[in-house]
Amino acid sequence: MRTEAEIFELLKKLPIFSDLGDNVLIGLASVAVEEIYLPGQVIIEEGTTGRSMYVIISGEVEVYKGSGEDETVLAKRGYGDIVGEMSLFEGSPRFATIRVLEETDVIKFMEPDLQILWERRPEMLYHVVSVLSSRLREADLQLIADLNQKNRELEQAYRELQIAQAAQIEIERLVRELELAHEIQRSMLPTEFPKIQGLDIAAWYCPARQVGGDFYDVIRLGSGRIGLIMADVSDKGMPAALFMALTRSLIRAEAQRSDSPRATLMNINKLLLEISQADMFVTVFYGLLDLAAGVLRYSRAGHDKPLLINPVSNECRCLGGRGSALGIIADINLDELEVEMHIGEYLLLYTDGVVDAVSRDGEVFGIDRLIETVCSCGDQDTSQTCSGVFDTVQQFTTGHPQFDDMALLMVSMDVD
Repeated sequence: MRTEAEIFELLKKLPIFSDLGDNVLIGLASVAVEEIYLPGQVIIEEGTTGRSMYVIISGEVEVYKGSGEDETVLAKRGYGDIVGEMSLFEGSPRFATIRVLEETDVIKFMEPDLQILWERRPEMLYHVVSVLSSRLREADLQLIADLNQKNRELEQAYRELQIAQAAQIEIERLVRELELAHEIQRSMLPTEFPKIQGLDIAAWYCPARQVGGDFYDVIRLGSGRIGLIMADVSDKGMPAALFMALTRSLIRAEAQRSDSPRATLMNINKLLLEISQADMFVTVFYGLLDLAAGVLRYSRAGHDKPLLINPVSNECRCLGGRGSALGIIADINLDELEVEMHIGEYLLLYTDGVVDAVSRDGEVFGIDRLIETVCSCGDQDTSQTCSGVFDTVQQFTTGHPQFDDMALLMVSMDVD
């Protein structure tokens, strides 16, 4: 430890004591006690009482309040700084904790010793009060700065909260609209089909999102004729659903005006180009089934080729015919073809989401697997067959997200 003379020389070099004369410094040195603290040690602990102050002659300490997660560092002190001086003027508990950051050497002064010096040397008391006043002013400025910063952070947090709340309200509104659109679209797709003697019909639909662009329909046209529709809008989600609703309405209207599937689809293409400004198109299969004659007359506007399956012989035909999607160009080529449909045969209409479904390993379901699945259902009715196809596709795509809408419509000629 240093001698009294060595402490005098140290105090003399400290900026805070530069205005004090040698006689005062000699008096301070005579009552000074040198102490050395290691990193992590506490010199003063918040909430305790004491009547001493410390002058740092080497090292660094930090001043903080609270503990654990609530700990707040107020300041750092180093060479020449005074800590604990408030205790010399009041007996209240310590305001903060002083913790050592690196090995620190301090000179400790006890209040009773300083009282005697102050009585003899009032200028020393004045000096300490000046230091204390400066420290309080510094603390006030720091407190004001901290409060201003906290206010700015609170204002920013409040603005972000308002934005988040507005976004959440908008999301909830969109969710409600999508749920409503989902219900509306579901209501547009028939769940029950016309009860027609000699005809068995079933369908299955699974959108990639809450609403989609695939749709199917069965229209009773009179004179023993049935309109069969399967269509796929080029997009997904809400835009596709709106375009789907428009197309479905046009098909239902035009189907009543013409006995020709080709003419019906040509008129719909013209109307779509006139009415819709959306950058979308739709593929459609539209067939007229004459139950009495057992003849299906159809046109295929860019849609996947339907399957005509004989479950007894396991024969399967893809129904061809040229055709372009609707809603793109005015001059489109559409064939109108006829095919006989015998009792016991199945007509399967589907959208590309079924055959393009992908497994977890990246394998495509494909048309061959669809034919194999339908043929394996044997003499089951259309509802059981659709369900079987659905289960097979679901199992095949397990572990891979659905990226496209999927729809099936199956029609079978039964014995009266």
